[in-house]
Amino acid sequence: MVAMRFSKAQKLVSLLGLLAFLSLSAGIWGQQPATGAQASMGQQTQTPTTSPDDSGPVSGDGSIILPKKKEEATPPPAPAEETTKNPGGAIYSLRVDVPMVNLDVNVLLDENHQFVPDLKAGNFLVVEDGVEQEVQTVRVTKTPITAVMLLEFASNNWYFIQDMQNASASFFRTMQPDDYIAVETYDIRTHVLTDFTNNKDTIRDALNSLMMPTFSETNEFDALYETLDRLTRVEGRKYIVLISDGRDTMSRLTLDQMLAKIKATPNVTIFTISTGGFVREMSSGFGPRHMDYLQADNQMSTFARMTGGLSYKPVFQGELPDIFSQINESIRNQYVLTYKPTNTKNDGAFRKVKVYLVDNEGKPLRIRDEKGRPQKYSIISRDGYRAKLPVE
Repeated sequence: MVAMRFSKAQKLVSLLGLLAFLSLSAGIWGQQPATGAQASMGQQTQTPTTSPDDSGPVSGDGSIILPKKKEEATPPPAPAEETTKNPGGAIYSLRVDVPMVNLDVNVLLDENHQFVPDLKAGNFLVVEDGVEQEVQTVRVTKTPITAVMLLEFASNNWYFIQDMQNASASFFRTMQPDDYIAVETYDIRTHVLTDFTNNKDTIRDALNSLMMPTFSETNEFDALYETLDRLTRVEGRKYIVLISDGRDTMSRLTLDQMLAKIKATPNVTIFTISTGGFVREMSSGFGPRHMDYLQADNQMSTFARMTGGLSYKPVFQGELPDIFSQINESIRNQYVLTYKPTNTKNDGAFRKVKVYLVDNEGKPLRIRDEKGRPQKYSIISRDGYRAKLPVE
């Protein structure tokens, strides 16, 4: 009896176990298992039919929180134009190098060397290598000067030395407060007595130190070449006042080399004053020494003419004040012409330039004085310039 009851009870337990198993299987196959906090609390959540991205997050009570309406994505801005940054943030500009020529021109009356004023751009005719150029601007400048007094100081003749000292003293007296003057002498070599200064006491002391010459050789070409070489490092317009008898005795350089150096040095005007004029006149103009002086005078005139300067051969000391008055008139008052050359090649070639004065009809300009009498005049300018090289 007991065995029968036990058998019935055993069957009942087996039946209840089967039902529990079936119920558990139905839960496994019909639902997803709970995870995390839900599993520990014995709760089941309904699996959403849409993806989380479409329906939003699920709340604790199983409801679906609708996401906010997505804003339409705006297209990204167009990429900015690519720029190149300069190193260190520095600012650079593009410069187009258009060749321009500045030409210093002086117009002086032959009778009294007075400056001719009131000329306009249409009065200047500039011809470069045979081709007429268009003058764009004309202005008159009156500025302080930067000049070198290059003095021959050699033991050759006391009268020549005295002429040099008188001429240099006359030039010193024309010095203005804003002028800068350097003093150099030469014999067998070049000596710099004072660099550029506007201190008149310094210049006076330098001139007063010329007491006793040493060598008798006069290497004028070497001295002038060295002076031109130094002036290339000085900005602006420069002048050389060469006071010498003009002879060269034993320079290393030749005359052709000297002329080439003058052509290659821009912005330098040379004025020459020959010494010993009275002694030459008294020598009756005969003999080989006289021929040397004639050649020397021609060389000095060439130096001045090539650079737009003037050359003087005074005989008496009384001529010096008038000479330096003319030099000052020429230096401190001049026209500056600007033009764009038709030949724009940077080939380093020498360009020959000639300046003429014309009237409104293109005919040679005639100048008359107050009484209507015609006046002859001279046009003083460089005879050319050297074009730049591509690497300059």
